This record gives sequence, C-alpha cells and structure tokens, in this order.
Amino acid sequence: MVARCQTSIIVGVQAHHVEVEANVGSGLPGLTLVGLADTAVSESRDRVRAAVEHCGLAWPRTRITVALLPASMPKRGSSLDAAIAVAILAASGQVPLEAAASTCVLGELGLDGRIHRVPGVIATALSLRGSPVRLLVPSDAVDQAGLVPDLTSGGITDLLHLVAVLRGTRSPDAAGNVVAAPRIDIPDLADVHGQAEARRALEVSAAGGHHAAMIGLPGVGKTLLAERLPGVLPVLDDDTALEVTAIHSAAGIDAQGLARRAPFEAPHHSASSAAIIGGGQAGRVRIGAVTLAHRGVLFLDEAPEFARSVLDSLRQPLESGVVRIARADVAATLPARFTLLIAANPCPCGMGMGMDSACRCTALQRRRYSTKLSGPIMDRIDLRVALERPTLAELGDPGEASASIAGRVLVARDRAAARWHRAGVPWRLNADAPAGALRVSHPPDEAGSRLLRSAFSRGALSMRGADRVVRVAWTLADLDGTDRPGAAQVATAMALRGGESTWAA
Repeated sequence: MVARCQTSIIVGVQAHHVEVEANVGSGLPGLTLVGLADTAVSESRDRVRAAVEHCGLAWPRTRITVALLPASMPKRGSSLDAAIAVAILAASGQVPLEAAASTCVLGELGLDGRIHRVPGVIATALSLRGSPVRLLVPSDAVDQAGLVPDLTSGGITDLLHLVAVLRGTRSPDAAGNVVAAPRIDIPDLADVHGQAEARRALEVSAAGGHHAAMIGLPGVGKTLLAERLPGVLPVLDDDTALEVTAIHSAAGIDAQGLARRAPFEAPHHSASSAAIIGGGQAGRVRIGAVTLAHRGVLFLDEAPEFARSVLDSLRQPLESGVVRIARADVAATLPARFTLLIAANPCPCGMGMGMDSACRCTALQRRRYSTKLSGPIMDRIDLRVALERPTLAELGDPGEASASIAGRVLVARDRAAARWHRAGVPWRLNADAPAGALRVSHPPDEAGSRLLRSAFSRGALSMRGADRVVRVAWTLADLDGTDRPGAAQVATAMALRGGESTWAA
C-alpha cells in the first residue's frame, strides 16, 4: 500500500513543498530512502523506527520504501522526520490515508517519540496560506504558525499525539493570540548633543529609506548616532512584520511574536562575503546579514576595515533589493531591501580631519584606506556627512528626543506612500522609486531642475548622483510639507550628498 504525507524544506527563506510517499510491500525487512537525501535525512530511518517502537506503535516487519518528491531537489535537515513516520504508519494501516495526505507535518523526532521544533515554520505557513492543507508543527512552535492568517494549523507534542490527531480522537494544540515581539529598548537620540547635520541626515534617511555615510574623528559619535536610528523608524505594518519574522524564523532565530521593530544588523568588520551577502553549498543556502536586515538597517562600523571584496559585493543588493545565490547544487533568491548606514574614520590613525588635524599617516596609507570604499559604492550612498568635534556650547544643549523625530518621519512616509499610491506604482519609499519614473513624471520644479542641470553640467554630479539627489529632494519636500521639491530642497539634497568625492570631508 502507498501512502502520502506533506512536508517542506527551507531553501534560503522560501519553503519548498516535499511529498513523502511510503510503500509497505513484500521483501526482506528494511527501509530504503530515495530522493537526494543528505546525511541528516538518511539518519531519520533510525530515529523514526526508534520513535515508532517507543510509542508502542507497530513497525512493519517487511520491505519499506520511502520516496521524497520531487526527487531532483536535494533534501537536508531533520524537519522531514515526522512526515516520514506518518507516511509509514499510513501505509501500514495505522493512520487514515486521507488524513495523512491532506496534512503537512513539520518536526524532528526524538528517540522517545517527542517532536522537536525546526527552523522555517513561518515560511512553511506562508506557503500554505489559503490552502486546504492543515499544518501540524511542534507545540512550542504553534504560535509561530498562528501568526499567518487564512491557515488551519495546530501543535503536536509527540508521535502518539500526532497519530491521535490524524485519527480524529484528539485535537491539536491551538495557537495563542498574535502578539508583538518583546519590546527592545532602543537608545534615544536625546543622548546625542550637537551633530545637528548628522541628526538631520538620519532623519532624512529614516523618512525616505536613503543610504547614509558618516565620516569623522574617533569618538565624535558616529556609532552613537547609528545605534539610535531604529528609534526613529516607524513600526512595521502587518505584512512587513510577517515578512521579517519569516526571514528570522528561516534563519533559526526564535520568533516570540511579530517583529514590529525594523531589524538592525551590525556585523563585525572581519565578516566574510558569505556572512554579509549569503552563500550556498551542499544544498544549503546561508542567510546573510543583508537579508536579516531586510526592511531595516545594515550598519557597517569601521567600514574601511571590511575587505574590499565584501564591500563591493553590496553593489547589486543596493540597486536591486535582492541577493541571487547560484551554486552547482543550489539556487535561491533572498530579499535584501535594507538601508545601508556606514561609519568610518578619515584615515588609519583617525586624526586626518579638521583645522587642528594631527594626522600621522602617509599619503599612501590614506589612499589605501579611503579606496576601500570604492567610487561605485559611494555613488550609491545618498547622504554623506562629515562629523567634527562638538563645541562646549553644543555639549550643553540637550538633543531632540527620538519620539519627536519619529513623528515627523511617520508623517513624511505617509505623504510619500499616498503620493505613490495615487500614481499607481508599487513602491512606497522615495529611495525605492526608479530613476526613470522620477525624471519623466516626478521631477523638481523649474528652479530645482535648473539647479540640478547646472550641477550636472559642471561635473559636480554623476547621472546616478543626480537621480539620487532628486530622491532625497522628494524626501525633504515630504518632511517640509510641500507638494513638490524646489531649489531649496535640491540644494539641501546636494549639500547632504557631500559632493562626488569618496570622502564627505
């Protein structure tokens, strides 16, 4: 008899459905597993048999063949254990065939029959959204499945509980109420005194989703400012929060509710390309920092200390918003729509800026250091701010609180979203607007356009730079409450861009 059960594997952040077929036929006792299974899946034969026997269920004393379909897709991990057990029990007549075939089961089996949680529950739930298939997951992960609407889901504690649910003699555990993830205390911008230009740049970055760079002497507050950027970003809406939470679930990060705060990733400068961008080998796609920062902020502190190849690998994600991983045995597309924020010293010794510069670096050392941030990377950064040491007068003035700035950011984002909605386009942030659309249907007014053409004609702006100035000008107009950017917004956008040189100083 052939029986079927549904399950899934995670490739990148996407769930790929796997149909488990089991046939209990004649022949010498044994279990054959086919379908490009890796070592962890192949070892499920021993885990499944031990769990079945420990729970007092009958293990077929004949030939068992289990096929994992599609056969051409590599399978890895232990999340298929519970589905394999269900298929074998259904094929041996211990579980109803229809109930097994219409159920997707996720979970790793312990030798005593307990079902343990696995990564990717939310990704699997999203892939089944609106489907008649029921999803059963470990009970300690049922709240994650419950975050997805239009889905029938439940929790199971062990193999006996799972069998009873499929037989209809017991109910699965229900998900609790959908709650937001625990609030994370974010430092307040009120702690930062002075640095008015940098604070303004962070407000513009938050309002429009623009990439930003801060160059300054050690100790002037670059990292202090960057760590406070999440506090001025709006909370994530339902769909975006579910998208971000699903990514974290696929990466194995425990989700304790919907992630309402925009993610903030700050990898160490020793991180490799695979750690930042993502990578793939042996049928597995590793999720990088750019994907974990999706819909949030990727902060690179001491940016010139990163490997040049790592920094240059950011070019395509900054433009397209996705990362495409292609290896001999695996391919995946990962979301990577983030705001890049970088901080750097002006030179290796850190003192090469300002009127009282005490730089001890040679010209060659400064050149090697600064060229780590290549021209193409800096050209994609909309806001470049030079930070000087604050004066004693500035240190005495309290900074504006994050809550006040966040209110202006929210109003500006709402204005931008309403404008793009009226235009019938899919993007909602000014930084996401294609350059062609801005040139044709949303240019600055005549005075602003004239100023932009003048800067371009004398070589102060590249073509990409001019497009990014227009995007920032629209954000400034949204913050100012004007219907169209003019000369004042264009001039401010060019000033915040800091010229076309590598360093803003």
